[in-house]
Amino acid sequence: MPYEWKTPIAPDTPETSLTLWPHQSMTPDGFVVFLAATAGMFALPLLSMLGTPVVWGLLVFFIPAVAGVWYAIRRNQRDHSLREELALWQDRVELQHVPPRGPVKEWVANPYWVSVHLDPEGGPVENYLTLKGGDREVEIGAFLSPEERACLRDELIRAFAK
Repeated sequence: MPYEWKTPIAPDTPETSLTLWPHQSMTPDGFVVFLAATAGMFALPLLSMLGTPVVWGLLVFFIPAVAGVWYAIRRNQRDHSLREELALWQDRVELQHVPPRGPVKEWVANPYWVSVHLDPEGGPVENYLTLKGGDREVEIGAFLSPEERACLRDELIRAFAK
């Protein structure tokens, strides 16, 4: 699951914390392998032209194509670098949404009054998961799959019940 519960033991830290992130299917090693395979496939036509002036004409297209693939994958990885952090103390709960660009969005409430809601069909996504406390209702885990949001709901209910 693309989230992790932590129970820090240091003073002045939350009793429980949760970090959520979008699923990343390509590891750094996978990126290197994919880019090398792409460059190798693009280089195949160059092999038959080695030693001729045509190679320089093909390189004009080859280099920007490989650079474009590299840029597109890196941009996708940066866009998916967002995360959400939930920190739970006895007297307060804090949720931070940290996007890849732009300001951090924060929500603070009293955990006694926080309720966890899962809307299976009525939200913008299937199994729309929200936390309601104080005067606001905030979404959590929008980038998770519907099954992961349902599982997370049960875990959040247990965390708030403590």
